Amino acid sequence: MEDLNEKAKSWASIMEDEAREQVLRTASMRGVWPHVAVMPDVHYGKGATVGSVIPTLGMIMPAAVGVDIGCGMAAVRTRHHVDQIAHLDLSVVRKAIEKAIPLGKGGINTHLTATAEQSIEFLEAKARTARFKPSSYLGNWQMHLGSLGSGNHFCELCVDEEGFVWLFLHSGSRGIGNRIAQHHIKVAQRLCKQWYIDLPDKDLAYIAQGTDEFYDYIREMMWAQEFAQENRVEMMRRMIAAFEAWSDSEIVVDTEINCHHNYTAQEEHWGKKLWITRKGAINAEEGRLGLIPGSMGTASYVVKGKGNPVSFNSSPHGAGRNYSRTKAKAEFTHEQLRERMVGIEWNDKVAFLDEIPDAYKDIDQIMKDADSLVEVVHKLRQIVNVKGE
Repeated sequence: MEDLNEKAKSWASIMEDEAREQVLRTASMRGVWPHVAVMPDVHYGKGATVGSVIPTLGMIMPAAVGVDIGCGMAAVRTRHHVDQIAHLDLSVVRKAIEKAIPLGKGGINTHLTATAEQSIEFLEAKARTARFKPSSYLGNWQMHLGSLGSGNHFCELCVDEEGFVWLFLHSGSRGIGNRIAQHHIKVAQRLCKQWYIDLPDKDLAYIAQGTDEFYDYIREMMWAQEFAQENRVEMMRRMIAAFEAWSDSEIVVDTEINCHHNYTAQEEHWGKKLWITRKGAINAEEGRLGLIPGSMGTASYVVKGKGNPVSFNSSPHGAGRNYSRTKAKAEFTHEQLRERMVGIEWNDKVAFLDEIPDAYKDIDQIMKDADSLVEVVHKLRQIVNVKGE
């Protein structure tokens, strides 16, 4: 761990100058206390770096939470051994998952399963408690439940070091979370302008605790986190069903994990109740299981938190980008992507060159940097990868 200054502590051995400058700007904000914790996978983001833990007193920065509120990971370890499915065609289960789960930026359900309907009833009740109408942000928000999205979101079949099969996925609050976030980012910017607050970056605009706008944001943001979790639960149900139909056998779940890595929660640290914003970081309190994916062609990790107090009980959430999406598309070729995906069943007809593993940092270096934050429980390698354009 390195002290960047008195208000920024870093676990990152790889950090671009642009990201370092952004960390220091965020740490300089009044209300950020006692320090920003910089994760090993840190890289430049909107307002604040992705891969940072930002504790605040008396205020919150909506852009620091991000526009994909509640984005995170879910995984189940099955009792299926890879040898039991070695004779089966992996392309069949990939296509079954692609059919069961709407993919891509515009991918939504045309109808909802019975379990999705139950989740929607739960979310509607939560929205009433939060005193807002999700439909005021997105009229068909219900149809997004159980959909993957695009970018670095994925569904995978993985195998651990003992040969057991894992179902693994990454997604968040979809269109409804984005709309909620964008609204409150604008509210924060309007209020800071109204209060004549000089900001080092407009996306570090904050909402002061005690205002109606603060509590509106907290209620709606917490609801979006619930949506994200329910979204992952529904997708996992569909993955399990696709796997069971393909393998003609029932899945017995051995381990189940569902964790956010873009979110805020009120927690007690250093003798104070703080708003802990994890933007590209997971809760790694002592004994807590978490998920740290690599890229679509590299290892992922199941970890157990060590409860490091200086990190606010946090750890990295993935490999972290080494190239922006635009730079990756200019730097790499589809032939290179195909070479990197040898041995993995994937759809090479969709255009996600910006997700080539080389666009990300070395996940094993990230895990080495995170040694004081988490203990590795399982190392996973993917055998099937599903992504949306």
